[in-house]
Amino acid sequence: MPNLRVSEIFYSIQGESTRAGLPCVFVRLTGCPMRCVWCDTAYAFEGGRNLSIEAIIDEARVHPCRMVEITGGEPLAQRDASALITRFLDDGWTVLVETGGGVPIEGVDPRATIVYDIKCPDSGEEGANLWSNLGLLKPEIDEVKLVLASRRDYEWARDLLRARGLAARHAILFSPAHGLLDPRELAGWLLDDGLDARLQLQLHKLLWAPETRGV
Repeated sequence: MPNLRVSEIFYSIQGESTRAGLPCVFVRLTGCPMRCVWCDTAYAFEGGRNLSIEAIIDEARVHPCRMVEITGGEPLAQRDASALITRFLDDGWTVLVETGGGVPIEGVDPRATIVYDIKCPDSGEEGANLWSNLGLLKPEIDEVKLVLASRRDYEWARDLLRARGLAARHAILFSPAHGLLDPRELAGWLLDDGLDARLQLQLHKLLWAPETRGV
């Protein structure tokens, strides 16, 4: 029976993506091959519990909603993550998959929505981007997120969107790295350039203290 290493399962308000503000169950898997400078979930790099897919779904079912986000760490780094995604979908859930893009996404059930996190230069993990994944993202369904820590990151992301025409196919989310980039600055840059990208604030960090877990 497939088992996954799980850091935490919790019920909260969706803080990111185009579904920000909606109730959501979060399944955070343990482990990540990347080490982004601004990572706010380093506690998920190790530890956690070994759970079967059915045990994970049983824990998720106790909450009064049927939207789940599979996240990490890097969830797709675990071999059985795709089976977990499919099992949730078969059970009638809306499934979001937050992936850092450093691992292949071919095996992800096409019924799921991928929130694809492209790593900008200041993350320290630009070289981990697996560019072939971009051609596998589903137009008008999957979303592209970029966490920005500086003006350099913004210009890099802006030029990437323009060169690859990503905004014509996907919702684009520009998220300022908490404590590193003033959201008001980023808002000004977006307005100046008229970029077809959404300013994304991490809603859970506005509702609760930024270091709070399980929210």
